[in-house]
Amino acid sequence: ELGGMESVPYLDKPPSPLEFYREWVSPNKPCIIQNAISHWPALKKWTSAYLREVVGPKVVSVAVTPNGYADAVFQGRFVMPEERRMPFTDFLDIVERKVTSPNVFYVQKQCSNLTEEFPELVCDVQPDIPWMSEALGKKPDAVNFWLGESAAVTSLHKDHYENLYCVISGEKHFLLHPPSDRPFIPYELYQPATYQLSEDGSFEIVDEKNADKVPWIPLDPLNPDLERYPKYAQAKPLQCTVKAGEMLYLPSLWFHHVQQSHGCIAVNYWYDMEYDLKYSYYQLLDCLTKAVEAL
Repeated sequence: ELGGMESVPYLDKPPSPLEFYREWVSPNKPCIIQNAISHWPALKKWTSAYLREVVGPKVVSVAVTPNGYADAVFQGRFVMPEERRMPFTDFLDIVERKVTSPNVFYVQKQCSNLTEEFPELVCDVQPDIPWMSEALGKKPDAVNFWLGESAAVTSLHKDHYENLYCVISGEKHFLLHPPSDRPFIPYELYQPATYQLSEDGSFEIVDEKNADKVPWIPLDPLNPDLERYPKYAQAKPLQCTVKAGEMLYLPSLWFHHVQQSHGCIAVNYWYDMEYDLKYSYYQLLDCLTKAVEAL
């Protein structure tokens, strides 16, 4: 049951832990859950003015790129963003367009940056999602805070996490592929590199020396090169928009490509997946795909 969906269904309220595990986690199906975070103070409080007051000029980690694509294939490399340490108020000036920059800025550090870098905001959300924690019998590995420009795009990839993605303001636009689409999604190995700011203010791409090559998806699902990757025509993407106050359950191993409205704010909870039969099925499909490609 890894595929076969025609659209992402909506739930009008949070399910019970047993129902959620039985109907969504176990069959590995995404859904959008309404009224799951309506009680969060963040939905009303997290304006730019509030963030300026509470977080202020504290220095935080910001991903900076020349084109909006962090952790993506560019010019034959897997290029990671410049990770810039800067005052949060300076970042907000850019997002609010009080200051112009030719580059694209995105708070997107994923090492539980909400709790590690923005502890002032934790009281406005929840440390975990109780019904999810009960369903899985564990707490989240990470709770992440996302805020950035509309030009910031997340390239197509998958994660080994059960993901609850909660939009506080604005909208997130997801393009999803079930794990069963793996035979149609190309992976190639790339030299890892990082954007670095040069003296003239432009970016240069600097290779990560002695680093292993990274397997990544070179295809842009919004404008796929079907001459180069003809198998992708057989894939069946789902598209959905997650609006403020809504939560997307993005199951482990689902491929996703993400865009956002300008200044969109979100918080997501990563729960480690179970390495069970689901994972074994995916590994089998992945191995078979590689074997066929090698013929």
